[in-house]
Amino acid sequence: MSEVFRNHVRVRFKHCDAAGIVFYPRYFEMLNDFIEDWFADALDWPFDAMHGAGHAGVPTATLDCRFAAPSRLGEQLTRELRVTHVGRTSFAVDIRFAGPDGGTRLTVAQRLVCVDTRAMIPQPLPEAVRTAMERYLAPSASPSPHTAAPNEY
Repeated sequence: MSEVFRNHVRVRFKHCDAAGIVFYPRYFEMLNDFIEDWFADALDWPFDAMHGAGHAGVPTATLDCRFAAPSRLGEQLTRELRVTHVGRTSFAVDIRFAGPDGGTRLTVAQRLVCVDTRAMIPQPLPEAVRTAMERYLAPSASPSPHTAAPNEY
């Protein structure tokens, strides 16, 4: 059975538009924060170490999202991450944001690529990070169109 990485985020005033619901670009900030939390808390490769001495980054290559329902000021959202693919230089995740009632607010299929930040070219994921990611690999993960880059496996 694979693990699911979860944490929570409160919808703050800064996230909302005049209607009191999350302004959609703010979800992408929450998404990036969530990826950063996963790297620090579950993969033991925090962004400060990755981007600093590691000279690495994990920019997004593809992002497919569906906004299912609005999120409102003051709500606590649960974020869940499952890995759908781990390649040599890239990985894919499915992420779900759920409201206090458990209902889906946002789903994301995202592929990120490990790059050398000095040359901005793909580089292999560190073996320890790949191994840690595999704990979150969904058993029924089937490749999506966003899974791997050409020449990548």
